[in-house]
Amino acid sequence: MEKIRAVYRITKSRPTVEGAGVRLKRAFGFSEAPRMDPFLLLDHFGSKNPEDYLAGFPWHPHRGIETVTYLIGGVVEHGDSLGNQGAIGRGDVQWMTAGSGIIHQEMPRLADEPLLGFQLWVNLPAARKMMVPRYRDVHRQQIPEITPQDGVVVKLVSGAIDGVRGPVQDLVTDTEYLDVRLAPGTTWRHPLRPGYRALAYVFAGGGAFDPAGPPSVSKDQLVDFGDGDAVAIASGDSGVRFLLFSGKPLREPVAWNGPIVMNTEAELEQAFREYREGTFIKAQQARRGL
Repeated sequence: MEKIRAVYRITKSRPTVEGAGVRLKRAFGFSEAPRMDPFLLLDHFGSKNPEDYLAGFPWHPHRGIETVTYLIGGVVEHGDSLGNQGAIGRGDVQWMTAGSGIIHQEMPRLADEPLLGFQLWVNLPAARKMMVPRYRDVHRQQIPEITPQDGVVVKLVSGAIDGVRGPVQDLVTDTEYLDVRLAPGTTWRHPLRPGYRALAYVFAGGGAFDPAGPPSVSKDQLVDFGDGDAVAIASGDSGVRFLLFSGKPLREPVAWNGPIVMNTEAELEQAFREYREGTFIKAQQARRGL
């Protein structure tokens, strides 16, 4: 018999400041990370006031994680130590595997529409913490948009529904990433792998995410699901739009300081020492001409 996942907890994102002074909302981060495994952090950024975000995220390092940036509106320019330069806009995704070390910047710019987007951090397993870094831009035209039933529209960044797969497939940590819209008064059931962590973040409208639980989840709230075979969501009178993440837990120790996530304090200290000494970017990247 199929088990619908119950809601374990509902929390509201909280205001914070990151980068060079970017005002954003943090759905979860350092203090919640043990429960969210394999996910580490989810930031919701965007404002109608450019002063809230134009300072951006100047050059900074990452090691041991993957960062996934998804834009709903606006433009963000990026550059990194691999030599990548460019910009992502409405509907685009930037999926970066920091691995052994990458230095990059993410700088929002003025556009015809306000900035709105999200950044998710996915942990890397110990065996792949020091893999060669990689970077990919996924343009909106590459992301399938499907209608699994009337009143439901899903954008598939990673994962699969009804035989349609998202464009990001060669993932180190098995991760599903969906952007879901339900029309008013719609109920949608989506299967998930038992044992996988599952989270939903609502950024428009609201609805019920547990048939037997809390009556409604609203904008800027995070749903942390318990275990089971599927989730069942019923939209409210104004419909609902949310991000749905699921991933296979790593169940490994986490040593985390700022933009670097390793497994031990010694590894963490080594990473920061290498950054100070200028040896953070590994020779294997240099040999590739990156």
